[in-house]
Amino acid sequence: MARSIHHGFIYRFLLRWFVCTLGLWIAAGLLSNSVSYHGNQIATVIIAGLILAALNAIIKPLLVLISLPAILITLGLFMLVINGVTVYLVSKLYSGLQISSFGVAILTGVIIGLVNYLVTAILEER
Repeated sequence: MARSIHHGFIYRFLLRWFVCTLGLWIAAGLLSNSVSYHGNQIATVIIAGLILAALNAIIKPLLVLISLPAILITLGLFMLVINGVTVYLVSKLYSGLQISSFGVAILTGVIIGLVNYLVTAILEER
């Protein structure tokens, strides 16, 4: 039982890492003037995706808990800000990823959210 829980956690984290990496890559393509990478693009986007996945697993639940009143008042729209904060934090923690502004970080978070939705929908069909 404990082994299947462990494998489930690893699978979910790897999937989250993939989604974050894919979302960052798509955002860089769509927002090429505002989202950029320094160095090897593939390695940079993979590392940035890993950092974002880790922040989403560790920091994001705390941010959601702290900002629960704002989330409820805005009927969930404040989650866009929280997603933007996590993306912006990645750009500050990892110099390989450059985000030009907080607004672009929010837009990048929206793109990652859409990618997450599409990947989840595809996997649930199976």
